[in-house]
Amino acid sequence: MLRQNNGCSFGSSKSFITSSQSPLQAFRVLIFSKPKSWNHGRVFSALRAVPQKEGYLGLYKGNGAMMIRIFPYGAIQFMAFEQYKTLITTKLGVSGHVHRLMAGSMAGMTAVICTYPLDMVRVRLAFQVKGEHTYTGIIHAFKTIYAKEGGFLGFYRGLMPTILGMAPYAGVSFFTFGTLKSVGLSHAPTLLGRPSSDNPNVLVLKTHINLLCGGVAGAIAQTISYPFDVTRRRMQLGTVLPEFEKCLTMRETMKYVYGHHGIRKGLYRGLSLNYIRCIPSQAVAFTTYELMKQFFHLN
Repeated sequence: MLRQNNGCSFGSSKSFITSSQSPLQAFRVLIFSKPKSWNHGRVFSALRAVPQKEGYLGLYKGNGAMMIRIFPYGAIQFMAFEQYKTLITTKLGVSGHVHRLMAGSMAGMTAVICTYPLDMVRVRLAFQVKGEHTYTGIIHAFKTIYAKEGGFLGFYRGLMPTILGMAPYAGVSFFTFGTLKSVGLSHAPTLLGRPSSDNPNVLVLKTHINLLCGGVAGAIAQTISYPFDVTRRRMQLGTVLPEFEKCLTMRETMKYVYGHHGIRKGLYRGLSLNYIRCIPSQAVAFTTYELMKQFFHLN
């Protein structure tokens, strides 16, 4: 009888797709924060504008900080998920689908706290447009933020909305993927599953089904948590935004964005572009996660 695997942790799976998505990350920051010289609010207008203004290398601003961040972020998140899942099951006695939601939320928050300074630097670098450069690179950005924005605490500006957004995002991602996998293998094992390559007694999803489940999980999770993501980006940009003094706290920032731009053009600004980024990112992340467990004989 085939059984479903419980999974184990491994290194980062998200790094495989991050570099190719750097242009989308840069667009997201520019579209909903809008520097003074930036007047391209729509996705396709922005896609044309950046190469015209800064060349194609402008599409990869902040990619260095992102690549440095994504390795530990992905590794910590997946490792912490398995550890928290085991802890919640054995110590708290919580099982079923709920423990995935709890473990995923805790894993996401853990990964964010550990890698947040690099995310801050990445956003600052991505925000810059030609002729308005404040930072010359990653190291210079670290030095400037430390010197001018309160030392070490300056790197954690916007952490609270990030944690509040990451808890449902990561939790719902792991919960949705795990639930889809469990239900699929339970009700249609022959159609959706196959024996694991490292252990024929373990049933795993077929690769294209893994991709589908991961993409669906990412889309649902992003929709739920997106307003916190918008709030986080604005708070991370800090003093480089003209409305800086009106966005000092999470509450003030969300109130400002909602009051001036509403829900669709404010709290959910850039969501369609983010779907282009997060759906394949989560699909590849979860699929690579499952494949790596087989590669390292962890089933």
